[in-house]
Amino acid sequence: MRDHSDALEADLLEVFSVDLLDLWTGRLSLRRLHVLISSLLLRQGSGSLVAAVDESAIWSHEAHILARISDALEAANWLFISANSTSDNPFDAPEPMWRPGIAPPEPPPPVVASGSDVAAWFGQMNSL
Repeated sequence: MRDHSDALEADLLEVFSVDLLDLWTGRLSLRRLHVLISSLLLRQGSGSLVAAVDESAIWSHEAHILARISDALEAANWLFISANSTSDNPFDAPEPMWRPGIAPPEPPPPVVASGSDVAAWFGQMNSL
């Protein structure tokens, strides 16, 4: 409750027309608040509290399925183009669609030549 009090208060007002301030005035018991919060958390893909607790709940189940379909279609198109292309690798593989609650992959570390590689390259340049 402490971490997501703004979202909880907004959802209590919007869904149940209950003011969180009623807890301190005695018109709302802790038991009733627990029941209302449990109900809010069970509502699928809607509400500020659910989104604050689980970022992936911003999208509905259908939106996640559509993202998977989009990823599969892009992968199939890429495979078709790669299989029917004369060059070795005309395009990079498609990146999956971003989804809420899933951190994007970290970029690979840059490839840096070692000192001996650089010296060898300059040695080749002198011989040309």
